[in-house]
Amino acid sequence: MIRRFLTLLLTLPLLFAPAALAAPGIAADVLVKGVTDEVLAILRQDKALQSGDRHKAVRLIDEKIAPHFDFHRMTSLAVGPTWRQTSFEQREALAREFRTLLVRTYANALTAYRDQTVSFKPTTGPREAGDVTVRSQINQPGATPIALDYRLSRNGDSWKVFDVAVDNVSLVTSYRGNFAAELGKGGPDGLIAALREQNRRFENPPRSGDGRS
Repeated sequence: MIRRFLTLLLTLPLLFAPAALAAPGIAADVLVKGVTDEVLAILRQDKALQSGDRHKAVRLIDEKIAPHFDFHRMTSLAVGPTWRQTSFEQREALAREFRTLLVRTYANALTAYRDQTVSFKPTTGPREAGDVTVRSQINQPGATPIALDYRLSRNGDSWKVFDVAVDNVSLVTSYRGNFAAELGKGGPDGLIAALREQNRRFENPPRSGDGRS
């Protein structure tokens, strides 16, 4: 399931936000829709990204995309009930490592962009308060369209993404099963260690033929 997200989440960069679209009072669906064309244009024109420059993709996401995600809420949802039993330090570490994992995942997917287009469906939920779902569809040449839904909540004067669903499968729910297994083996500290190791592998992938898996 997680590998499926690695290949499908290339559309998350739709949440680039120019200053005008990040202004207070902008509706969630307007925010997402208003930046889509610009981001797709960047992906089509950036030769470094097209050639697989993962480090550039990471920098791009850190600067432009990550600020529009509520990683603490995403982490708490993925961790589940155990979140209430964790210390402040453990929560900070979990959110930091999960953020790093997602950014690395999105970076890999970003470099896989290949001429997809996006169409939007009616937004569900209140437009000015509470949680909303911005529904979109990723159209792929010669392939079945992919449903991609963003769940956003009001965070001060802005909207933050706290979950993403691909073909009705929630990102945080998908991670919850993996997290539960690690929590069962080693508690919060064990999960932190597992995330750190996974991030280390992302940062230093094994070279072909070096004997590591």
